[in-house]
Amino acid sequence: MEQKDNLYSQYRERVADFVFDDAVAAVFDDMIRRSVPGYATVIGMTKVFAEHYAQPNSVCYDLGCSLGASTLAMRKGIIHSGCGIVAVDNSAAMVKQCSEVVAMDKSDVPVEVVCADIRDVAIENASVVVMNFTLQFLAPDQRDTMIQKIYDGLRPGGVLLLSEKISFDDTDKDAFETDMHHEFKKFMGYSDLEVAQKRKSLENVLLPDTLDIHRKRLKQAGFSKTFLWFQCFNFMSLAAFKNHD
Repeated sequence: MEQKDNLYSQYRERVADFVFDDAVAAVFDDMIRRSVPGYATVIGMTKVFAEHYAQPNSVCYDLGCSLGASTLAMRKGIIHSGCGIVAVDNSAAMVKQCSEVVAMDKSDVPVEVVCADIRDVAIENASVVVMNFTLQFLAPDQRDTMIQKIYDGLRPGGVLLLSEKISFDDTDKDAFETDMHHEFKKFMGYSDLEVAQKRKSLENVLLPDTLDIHRKRLKQAGFSKTFLWFQCFNFMSLAAFKNHD
């Protein structure tokens, strides 16, 4: 049974930086559903992307897999033989629960759940790479290298699905999108105190880029086509494709 996220419901004199620990893992499904507008759509369409773009005898990667929602979505979408999934997260608490979730899922598609830093994992023979709300937690000066590694590890015709929280250069637009995100969270049942304390916990941890920076980074890495297929307030998802040879 899904546990309710009330981690920030009590006032704290000092709000510590957000970490993906046991407490977060226990409530993560509820937390992300109530915190990220359009999350269900992003996960649901991951299955559709896998149906269309996962190639035979290739590897699909879920980088920053948390509890495995994207992994399970891909698993349901993969239709070709010889195609497996590597799910990676650096949180031992997340990996433990993800492994249990995958074990309960009935599918012939093989899944390897790995506890590691995504920067240390080789990306090889990939046809689909999913990074849902993960790049934003890397230091900004490490993001170009990560995207380049993904591009280099993709097969021709492969796709990177990149979902992120974004910022905006226009201060009025940035304020509007941020305010509406907070209103979404209150609509989903969070109190003003919970919204404020969660924001404080993330301000030094989650450092968003603008959509333009994401597009330029993907182009620089070699991705030939990038499509913004989803956006709700300050959350978006891109599909970036590597050219066929």
